[in-house]
Amino acid sequence: MMNNIETGIIIKGVGGRYTVSASGNMFNCSLDGKLRIGKVIPVPGDRVEVQHSHGSWHISKVLQRKNWLIRPAVANIDQLFVVASNSPPKTDTYLIDKMSVIASIKSIDMILLLNKSDLDRSDDLYDIYCNAGFRVIRVSAVSGEGIDNIKALLSNKISAFTGNSGIGKSSILNLIDPGFKITVGDISKKIERGKHTTRHVEFLSIGENSFVADTPGFSSFEITRMDKLDKFDLQKHFPELYELTGNCRFTDCVHINEPDCPVKEYMEKDEKRLSRYLSYKKIYQELSEVSEY
Repeated sequence: MMNNIETGIIIKGVGGRYTVSASGNMFNCSLDGKLRIGKVIPVPGDRVEVQHSHGSWHISKVLQRKNWLIRPAVANIDQLFVVASNSPPKTDTYLIDKMSVIASIKSIDMILLLNKSDLDRSDDLYDIYCNAGFRVIRVSAVSGEGIDNIKALLSNKISAFTGNSGIGKSSILNLIDPGFKITVGDISKKIERGKHTTRHVEFLSIGENSFVADTPGFSSFEITRMDKLDKFDLQKHFPELYELTGNCRFTDCVHINEPDCPVKEYMEKDEKRLSRYLSYKKIYQELSEVSEY
């Protein structure tokens, strides 16, 4: 017999109803009135207590979060798989770097998946991000390359996948577990962009304490809403840049317009580093505009 109170994880929330996975069962829950009064808004990934009363289940408590993203609304993410490619729809390195900063802020491990390796090995992206210290896996939803490497990283983790629309997130997840049967979108031949197929976040179980989610594309992630990130702290989230900071002439150097900045010179000297440095400058400018506003 089930206990009156169960502890589990929200795998989906739509229209005020939540699906909670707990003790090998799925519970369709509403939100306890006390939580509504307290303006607590549970999101997929939240660990919660659910309680049975008056013939139905409801969420009675949201447990402490290790992290939380506003857009898309998810919580307790252990690792973020960023899917990219040099094949259409080609991924802008700035978008990858934006995701790396968000992951760093939230203490989420980021893994870069270079999809469509059967069409293009994406050598430049591979070199840039290996050089920056990231784990990079070449993947093909056609040949199956890299799928076993991804599976090996998913056990006992809450993982999210993101990337351009049409980049192949859903196809990769369907290879990880054919039972998911996630809708796969087409790519517009005219503009070489994917059609959105992921409307909301839903976590899918791949074993005990192991969940994966296909999230909306890059545009859903807003770096300027990440707990008011101070532009002066941005460099901490570009580790290959930040480790050189002590060599600067000025203690408050941000490595952009300061004279005789060795970090700036170092980052501009090599194409692999330059790509990351240009993203750093662009994000710094975005944060500057937000703080000025």
